[in-house]
Amino acid sequence: MPSEYLRELFLKNDLAEGRFMVGGKPVALQDIRTPLFSVGTVSDHVAPWKSVYKILLLTESDVTFVLTSGGHNAGIVSEPGHKGRHYQIATMPSTSRYIPPGQWQTATPTKEGSWWEEWSTWLDKYSAERINPPAMGDAKDYAPIEDAPGSYVLMK
Repeated sequence: MPSEYLRELFLKNDLAEGRFMVGGKPVALQDIRTPLFSVGTVSDHVAPWKSVYKILLLTESDVTFVLTSGGHNAGIVSEPGHKGRHYQIATMPSTSRYIPPGQWQTATPTKEGSWWEEWSTWLDKYSAERINPPAMGDAKDYAPIEDAPGSYVLMK
């Protein structure tokens, strides 16, 4: 999966170009009609935030876009309570006019803290009701092999 992800999505840009195949059919971002939550980080060296922001040009869905402080890892792993974190967030309805990234950044207020709480609220709004996960070890196919954390963690 990581090889396919990096090769097809990053190097070849197949998802944005309509060439990424799932189940033998190409995925077209324009066909996605659910609201999207997209995150970019200010100093990401792998996915520069302005390239992530381009999702607004590739889909006809409502997009909630977050620009968070930090880089590729620290910006995403930005748990609540982590000092010095801030972010900008705005939802652009599918019917709104495109705003270039620099203009969006200038016009969108900065909030202190972690963007995770905004994401949690967004998930609550667009998710179905919460259900309990399936029981572990009930089905013969999923019977526990051994107690956690497992013997592999002791291997040398």
